[in-house]
Amino acid sequence: MSTRAVLEVIALGPEDAVAAQAGGADRLELVTDMAADGLTPSVRTFGAIRAAVDIDLRVMLRLADGFAAGDVEGLVRAAAELRGAGADQFVLGFLGTDGAVDLAAVERVVAELDGCRWTFHRAIDRAADRDALRKQLADLPGLDTYLTAGSASGVDDGLPTLLAEARRRGEPGYEQTLLVGGGLRLDHVPALRAAGIDALHIGGAARPDGWTGPVSATAVTRWRQELDAVQGDRP
Repeated sequence: MSTRAVLEVIALGPEDAVAAQAGGADRLELVTDMAADGLTPSVRTFGAIRAAVDIDLRVMLRLADGFAAGDVEGLVRAAAELRGAGADQFVLGFLGTDGAVDLAAVERVVAELDGCRWTFHRAIDRAADRDALRKQLADLPGLDTYLTAGSASGVDDGLPTLLAEARRRGEPGYEQTLLVGGGLRLDHVPALRAAGIDALHIGGAARPDGWTGPVSATAVTRWRQELDAVQGDRP
C-alpha cells in the first residue's frame, strides 16, 4: 500500500517553523541550543511557534547535553509548563551509565505527559541493547515513534539496522513508527521507502547555511518532492 511519508523538520523559532511548513513539512521538532544537540525550548518560544504555524509540534524534553536524565523534577516541571501552554506532543529519552534505558526517569516524565504522544529520540542509537530498550518501553502510554539513525554514527552505518527493524514491524516492541534521522541524505530515501519506512527527520539538511542560518523552504520542498516521488510499501 502506498503511503505519504511524514517529513519532520527541526525548528528553533517561528521563522524556521513558517519556512518548514511552507516547504511541505508535516511536523516540527522544537528545540533550542543545537550546540548541545537540542534542548528544551522556552514556553515563550513554543507559544510563538504555535501561533505561527498549524502543523504538529513535538517539543524536546532535555535539559543538558548527553543522554542522562539529570534533573528529573526539572524535566517534569518543564513538561507541565509546556502542557499548560498547549503542547501536546513531546520528544525525550534517557539512558543510564550502563547504556540501558533509564526507565525510572522516562516513566516519571511520561506520567506528567498524561497520555500525550511522544518520540523516544536518538538515545536509542547509544543504547547497549536496542531490542531490550524497545521491549522495556513497549507498554508506556503515548510512545508512538523512535527517532533513530540505526547507529550512533548516522544512517550510512545504521541502514542495515533500520531495514532489519522495519521488517520486524508489528512485533512486541516494534509497533512504533521508525522516524529516520541523523546524517540522512536524499540518496538514502529510495531504500528506506522501499522498506516501508514512512517517516523522515531532517535538521541540517533543511539549512543550506548551517545551524547559524534559518530553515530554507526551498530545501524542505526538495525533500518533500523526493519523498512524494518515491513510493513506499507498508504492510
